[in-house]
Amino acid sequence: MNFLRPYLRGWPIIIGAMVLAYLMASKYLNYTTPMYESTAKLRLADVNEGVPNGNLFKDLDVFANSQKISAEIELIKSEVILTKALKKVQFDTEMYRVGSIRKTELYDDSPFFIVKISWEETLKDKVFTLNISKNQLTVTAPNGEVQKAQFGDTIRYEKTSFRILKNNVLLQKNENIPIDDNYEFSVLSKEKQLGMVNSNLDVISVDKDVPVIRISYKSQHPTKAAHFPNALAEAYIEDYIDNKYGAANLTTAFLEERIGEIGSKLSDAEMSILGYRDAQNITNINQETETDLRQISQLKIQQTNLNMSLEAIKDLERYIQSGKKNFLELAPNFEAFTDLLSTEIVKKIKQLQAEKKDLLLEYTEKDEKVQVIDSKINDLTSYLVESISNTRKNLQTKLRNLEQDIFEAEQVFVTVPEKERMMTILNREFEIFQESYNFLNQKKIESEIARSAKVSFHRIITPAAIAKTPIAPNRTIIKIVSVILGMMAAIGFIFFVHSLKAKVNNLDAIESRSMVPIIAAVPKFKNEPDAENFFIKTLSEWEVRDLIAKNQMLCFTGFKNMEGQDFMVKQVLNVLDLQTRKTLFINIIEDAANRTITEEKRSEFVSQINIPTRFQKSLSTQNWQALLKEKMSGYDLVVTSNTNFGESHTIATMAAADLNVVCLDARLTPAKEIITVDLMQEEYKLPKVHFALNRVGYNPSLVKEIVRFFKKLSATIKK
Repeated sequence: MNFLRPYLRGWPIIIGAMVLAYLMASKYLNYTTPMYESTAKLRLADVNEGVPNGNLFKDLDVFANSQKISAEIELIKSEVILTKALKKVQFDTEMYRVGSIRKTELYDDSPFFIVKISWEETLKDKVFTLNISKNQLTVTAPNGEVQKAQFGDTIRYEKTSFRILKNNVLLQKNENIPIDDNYEFSVLSKEKQLGMVNSNLDVISVDKDVPVIRISYKSQHPTKAAHFPNALAEAYIEDYIDNKYGAANLTTAFLEERIGEIGSKLSDAEMSILGYRDAQNITNINQETETDLRQISQLKIQQTNLNMSLEAIKDLERYIQSGKKNFLELAPNFEAFTDLLSTEIVKKIKQLQAEKKDLLLEYTEKDEKVQVIDSKINDLTSYLVESISNTRKNLQTKLRNLEQDIFEAEQVFVTVPEKERMMTILNREFEIFQESYNFLNQKKIESEIARSAKVSFHRIITPAAIAKTPIAPNRTIIKIVSVILGMMAAIGFIFFVHSLKAKVNNLDAIESRSMVPIIAAVPKFKNEPDAENFFIKTLSEWEVRDLIAKNQMLCFTGFKNMEGQDFMVKQVLNVLDLQTRKTLFINIIEDAANRTITEEKRSEFVSQINIPTRFQKSLSTQNWQALLKEKMSGYDLVVTSNTNFGESHTIATMAAADLNVVCLDARLTPAKEIITVDLMQEEYKLPKVHFALNRVGYNPSLVKEIVRFFKKLSATIKK
C-alpha cells in the first residue's frame, strides 16, 4: 500500500493520460493510411496422389519429380516470374489524390487514366503534380515546368509525351466521384516496381509436408492488393506451361533427328545380317545345328550296331574257319547268325543231316544216296561259309561308309562357333540400334503428347479477394496499446515526481533510514474532537513510557514551521490546559528588530512567553540554557516551540530539553532530512530525541490540490 499510495493519489493523472492517449490514437487513426492484404493459395501437384500419379501424366507435369516446396517458393519470388506478373497488372503508374493532411492511392477507382505515348527513362520514378479544375488540367513536371491542357490533349516534356483521359466507365457508374482535385502521378521503372513488390510480397508454405503455397500481398489499395497475388499465381502456372511446351518442342525436334540417324544405322545392320546369312548359307543356326546333331547321333547309333554285327560275324567266321572240317558239329553255334536265309540254310543242313542218318541206317557212306546228301550238305556249307564271309565284307564296307558320313557331318560343326560369334556380333549391333530406335520413338510420342497437352496439375485453390477491412493499422490494438502507454507514461511520471520529491511519506521511510524512534504518528483529522482525543491518548502514552514527567521541558523542533510543529504544539497545549496542568509555553518568534520578552496568558492554566530571535541571538549558549531553566520553575510542564534546524540556538534549546520531538510532515519533509537528525543526535548527544510524523496516511485528491492551488493563486492575484 505504501508503494501504491502515490499512484492511487495520482489516479486523475493516470486517467487523464489514458484519455489523452486514446484521443491522440483516434486522431492518428483518422489520418493514417490503411494497409490491405489479400491472399491466394496455390496447390502444387503431388506425384504420389491424384491424376499426376498415372504413368501417362508423370512426364507431363513439372512436379512429377520430388522438388522441394522451398525451391518453388524461390521460383515464384524470382525476377522472371515477378516481371511476367507485373505485365498482368497496371503497376507501372502510381496515382494519388492529394489532401491537406494525407495522400490516398488511386488504382481502378481513379477518375482519369494516363495514356503513355513515349516516356523517357530519366523521368521514370519522378513525381508529376496534377490539378483538375472544371476540366482544365494543370500539370507540373518534376523540374517545375507547368503546362495547361484539356482532357485528351497530348502533353509533351522533352522526349516524353502522354495524354490524360477521363475514366468515363467509372464516372458513369458512380457520378458522385469528385474529379476536381489535386493529384500526383508517376511512371515507375521496372526496378522500382520490383522493389515495391518485393517489399510487400510474402510467399510461404502452409506446411512443410503440405504442397500448398500461400501468396500474400499488402497495398494501400484493396483492389491492388487482391490483383497481384492472382496475377502472380497465374504467371507462375503460365511460365510452367510455356517452359514445358518449349522443352517439348526442342525434345521432339531432337528426337526426330536422332530417330533418322538410328533408323539409317538399323537398316545397315539388317543388311549386314542378311549378307552374312547369304554368304554362309545360314537359315537358322540353332535349328540346323540341332538337325545335324540328331543326324550324327543316328549315324553313330548305326555305327555301333554295325560294329556289334561285324564283331559277331567275325567271331562266327573265325569259329567256322577253325571248325570247317567238322562243320556238321558246328551247327549248334549257328544260332548266333540271325540272317533269315542263313537260318533256312542251317535248317536245311540239319534236315539233310537227319536224312543222312536215316540213310546210314540202310546204306553205307559210299552209297550214292548218302553221297548225294553229303554233296548237298557241302554245297550248303560252302554257300553258308561264303555267305558269312560276304556278310563280313559287306558290314565292313558299310562301317567305312558310315564313318565317312559321320566325319563329313562333324565337319559342319567346325565353322559353327565362328558363325555364332559373327551372328552374335551382328545381332547385338542390330538389337542396340533397334532398342534405341524403339526408345526414341516412344519418347517422341510422349513429347508430342506433352506438347499437345497444355495442362498443369497445380492450380489456384483460393483466389485472392478484395479485402473489406485493413490489416494495418489495427485500430483496436493501437487504441489499447496507446491507452496502456498513456497509463505507463503517467505512472512513470508519478514515479519520477515521487522520487524527485523524495518526501517522508510514511513510517517505513523513517524506520528504514534512522534509528531514532517514532514517538507519534499523527493522522489528518477531520474535526477538532478527533485531534483532541488523539493527543490526550498520545500524552498519556508518553507519561506511561516515562518520556515526560513533572517539572520537565518538552521541545518541539522541525525543519519548517509548516511541517506540523505549530499544530502539534497547539494540540499539546490544549490537552494540558484541559487537564488543568500549569504549563509554560516558550514561543520563540521570528523578529529581527525587537529584543523585548513579552508574557501573556494563553488560557486559564497555560502561560506564554514570547522570545524574539533577536534577543535569543544576543545570549550565549550557557545564558540561554540558564534562562530556560529559570523560566521552568513553578510549572508542571514547559513546552517550547523551537526554531528550525539550522538556526543559531536550535541545538542549544534541544540540549536543555528533557524530551525532544522532531516534527516531520509526510507530504512536505524531504526524506534526506531524516539522516540529519541521526547525525546531530550522535554528534551532540541530544537527550531523548524522537520523531513525530504529521499527516500519516494522508493522500489528498489531486483534483482538490489543483483546486486549492488555483484558489491560492487567485487570492494572491487579488492581493
